[in-house]
Amino acid sequence: MTDPDTLIADHHLDARGLLCPEPVMMLHNKVRDMAPGAVLEVIATDPSTERDIPRFCQFLGHSLLAQDTADGLYRYLIRKKP
Repeated sequence: MTDPDTLIADHHLDARGLLCPEPVMMLHNKVRDMAPGAVLEVIATDPSTERDIPRFCQFLGHSLLAQDTADGLYRYLIRKKP
């Protein structure tokens, strides 16, 4: 995966406080509106996103550039497929 500190996200999604399946549903809607190749930063508090977001990316062909967990926050950087 890419170093998350060197990437700048084009879009941001704050899913803090939301529980499964809401973070992935919001992610799907956000990615749909993005240009191909754009990078999205997702911040969540639901531990199930550690399973769900990588699977979402794999299933739909998006690139999971970075995944990080710190202080109860889950951070993901996702590049929309070209």
